[in-house]
Amino acid sequence: MSDRPAFADVLASVAGVEGWMTDDQACRLYDRAADLGAGARIVEIGSFRGRSLIVLASSAVDGVEIVSIDPHAGSDRGPQEIAADQDRGDDDHSIYNANLSDAGVRDRVDHVRKMSDDALDDVSGDVDLLYIDGAHRLGPARADIVDWGNKVSGGGVMLIHDSFSSIGVTLALMSSTFLSGQWRYVGRSQSMAEYRREQLGGGERVANVFRQTLQIPWFIRNVVIKVLLTAKLYRLTRILGHTTRDWPY
Repeated sequence: MSDRPAFADVLASVAGVEGWMTDDQACRLYDRAADLGAGARIVEIGSFRGRSLIVLASSAVDGVEIVSIDPHAGSDRGPQEIAADQDRGDDDHSIYNANLSDAGVRDRVDHVRKMSDDALDDVSGDVDLLYIDGAHRLGPARADIVDWGNKVSGGGVMLIHDSFSSIGVTLALMSSTFLSGQWRYVGRSQSMAEYRREQLGGGERVANVFRQTLQIPWFIRNVVIKVLLTAKLYRLTRILGHTTRDWPY
């Protein structure tokens, strides 16, 4: 793609695509994909119906390899939708393909229809941009961060959705990136956290832990909001600045 569409046009192209992604998060995806040159590789774990994948593929220049990993098994697809349902998964798969085709990026994407832990051998070599929005339970989330994160090249970027929002993802971060000497916390757009693979010295590691720990109050707020939403106490969520009935992301 020699002529990259403007971000506003990309955002408009995914307006009707179902998924959990704010405009700020889409902008972060767009910018990080735009940073890459030909020969780089993007891997997305958990594509659902293609909303974030379209942003990545629309921004990346020609020659960037784009791999989408999603089993479309009807499991781990949204709040409280954990159990597999193949009919639901097949429906997601069909809509995913249609959405990518409508956006003109289907031919740019290599879809691996497997669970992320089963797909590790399907991607050989380094990954330059890794976006994780897979299963949010502690075990699978941590495995994605550690196992797929190990494939990210030096200076590469790892973006993780539902950071400091999902309990499982946050615990996975606390047990992996918080004390790591190779992942610098860059910042976040709502629940999308950005990390860059770098070797950190002693003082940098302490500062890195501190910067991530500062996100915990926001995490606690999000957990409280989810409890209130589950209990249908919608008015109380407004006190915390949450004005919709969607889970915070």
